[in-house]
Amino acid sequence: MGVARISLGDAYVKVDYSRPYKRNRDNIFGTKESGALVPYGEIWRTGANEATEITTTQDLMFGSKKLPAGTYSVFTTPGAEEWTIHFNSHLGLSGTGIFADGKFTPVDLAPTEVLTAKAKSTALDEKDEVDQFTISFAKTDGGADLVLRWIRTEVRFPFSVAK
Repeated sequence: MGVARISLGDAYVKVDYSRPYKRNRDNIFGTKESGALVPYGEIWRTGANEATEITTTQDLMFGSKKLPAGTYSVFTTPGAEEWTIHFNSHLGLSGTGIFADGKFTPVDLAPTEVLTAKAKSTALDEKDEVDQFTISFAKTDGGADLVLRWIRTEVRFPFSVAK
C-alpha cells in the first residue's frame, strides 16, 4: 500500500493506493493489440487490488472544474499522449467492481462519476524508470500536481484549492 499526502494552506489531500511492481512485464501501457497490461482507452483502477481513493478537506479545482471536499475513488484512462483522471463517488470497490463470495462483478462507473480532467503523459528517460507504481504530489506556484509514475510513464494532473 502507498499513501501520498500534501497540505496546501488549510487544505489537506491524501491518496491511498496499491503499488504494483513491473516484475517481468515490459508492456504496461499500450495498445490492446500489443498485449499491454493496461490498454490505452480503457479505464484502469490506477494501482492494484482495491480502487485508489483520494480524500480532500477542501474543494479542489482541476482546471475550471470543481471537485467538492470529500472522498472519491480514482480511476484513469491512459492514452498514448493524454490521460483522463476520473473521480467517482462509488467507494469500497475492488478495482472497477465488487468482489464478493468469490465472484467479481464489474460496476457501471458512469452514473457516479463526479469529475474528469485530462493531462499529457510524458515518457521518462531509462535512468528515471520507476519499477513500482507511485503516486505523489509536487507543489507548484498555483497549487500542486497529482503525479502518477510507472516504468517510463509520468502524468501530472495540476490542481489548486478552490477559492
